[in-house]
Amino acid sequence: MNLSFKGRIRTVYFLILMIAGLITARLFFVQVVKGEYYEGLAAKQYFSSNLEDFNRGDIFFTEKSGNHISAAVVKKGYQVAINPKVLKDHQNIYEKISRIIKIDKDSFFEKASRSDDPYEVVARQVGEDAALKIKDLKIAGVNAFPESWRYYPSDDLASHVLGFVGYKGDKLTGRYGIELQYENALKREETSGKNNSFAELFFDIKSLIAGEDKSGDIILTIEPSAQAMLEKKLSDVKNKYKAEMTAGLVISPKTGKIMAMGANPDFDPNQYAKTKDFSAFINPLVENIYEMGSIAKPLTMAAGLDTGVVTSRTEYVDNGYIDFGSARIRNYDGKARGKADMQKVLNDSLNTGVVFVMQQTGKDKFRDYMLSYGFGEKTGIELPHEAKSNISNLLNNSRDIEFATASFGQGIAVTPVAMAAALSSLANGGVIMRPYIVQEEARKGLKNKQTQPLEIRRALKKETSEEITRMLVEVVDSALLGGKYKMEHYSVAAKTGTAQLAQGKDGYRDGEFMHTFFGYAPAFDPEFLILLFAIKPKGEQYASHTLTEPFMEITKFLLNYYEVPPDR
Repeated sequence: MNLSFKGRIRTVYFLILMIAGLITARLFFVQVVKGEYYEGLAAKQYFSSNLEDFNRGDIFFTEKSGNHISAAVVKKGYQVAINPKVLKDHQNIYEKISRIIKIDKDSFFEKASRSDDPYEVVARQVGEDAALKIKDLKIAGVNAFPESWRYYPSDDLASHVLGFVGYKGDKLTGRYGIELQYENALKREETSGKNNSFAELFFDIKSLIAGEDKSGDIILTIEPSAQAMLEKKLSDVKNKYKAEMTAGLVISPKTGKIMAMGANPDFDPNQYAKTKDFSAFINPLVENIYEMGSIAKPLTMAAGLDTGVVTSRTEYVDNGYIDFGSARIRNYDGKARGKADMQKVLNDSLNTGVVFVMQQTGKDKFRDYMLSYGFGEKTGIELPHEAKSNISNLLNNSRDIEFATASFGQGIAVTPVAMAAALSSLANGGVIMRPYIVQEEARKGLKNKQTQPLEIRRALKKETSEEITRMLVEVVDSALLGGKYKMEHYSVAAKTGTAQLAQGKDGYRDGEFMHTFFGYAPAFDPEFLILLFAIKPKGEQYASHTLTEPFMEITKFLLNYYEVPPDR
């Protein structure tokens, strides 16, 4: 037994010596024979994750058929790097490489001249064929290494929704949009080897014990064709009227599902570093608040209808203005209509008329309706940095003038997405639905998390919703640009708005306006609601002239694209 035991000890001792010898030989090879090569790798990223290891869940759009279309993926390729310490004949090497891939000549020579630096990247995101050709050149000091990166196949489509992946310090992470909001769900652990001088000696033990990656993909409600149409019209309006910005969304008023959301200027998340104005990364529909003007008038009218203090036939005397102490509120054109009913208030967008409705409703009840529309809270949409609407001037014993201006959408500031949710209550029977833009979070190894439509509260009676819809259809059929855009086979409910732009606490800017437009179709069983706005458009004073045509073009496209049957 003792001899057998001693024999085993000798065997183990011999194996240890043999392994130690192999390691010593390998270390000699790594550190001496290929020292410069591994010095380059170490310089590339010492004990930090290889670019090849970058991994992340995908993001998808959802077509009307239910098919998923890639919106953000991980793409694999190569980076081309040089080791200036061993590089010879820079001109000849540049010429050989540039026959295969496009590289900047000045940058190449500048990097090649850094003789104390063993690793310089001269090209990124190189395809496999080109990378193999460069490897086949067998030039000392030139090599191609695998790398992975975030890629957005549709370029700038829905860029404000998607955001992008960029560096925060030395880490790649989601920076805006869905990429930021779902960073924890999308990020995946790196499990490949480490780039250091011992990379070929040891592998990452974590890759053996990590188990299944439980991070997943994100499936959006964004319909790519609807998104493309929205963005085209936003671009057209911005270019035609030299607007500072245009933006809009398409939402299902019945469910709160966002079908399209965009703004212009936008950006290409594949080349976000080329964006000069970082404010372009902000999603104005979620992160900014605006005094949105006359598109709020139907909300005031609905409050009056709901409480029973007015009907569409209720009349008042319009003098063209109404005074509150030293402050005077005028109609947009300064004209008086004399005796006018509530339908005419909406048809002609009379400020004095909705002030009358607010007064009949009463300040306390009016405030309650504004809160029930959701203006005192965030919507909860799955996008980062959502702003909270500001209706503070209706709280804490506010003056009569504050309520008067709020009745026509001035003095209260709301996010466009919150306004869309509130306006949807006019279309869907009177309920506030939570807007949502994520259809499904697909987790590996876990049950997929699907978004269900969520009713927040009832804001209006069903009968009120039907009546305000009827009134808004009349606006389109007879009043909007003289009924020019009345559709023969579809009923459309809509309202324009032209709001003064606020200037902090110093009142309003002279001659600078925000044009707004909202509408839904088919009016009495709506498939979608569209909200559009333009900041500082030039050449036209009113939204009816800048936004009616693009609204109707988007409406006709959606009715046809979704094969919505006529309702009249």
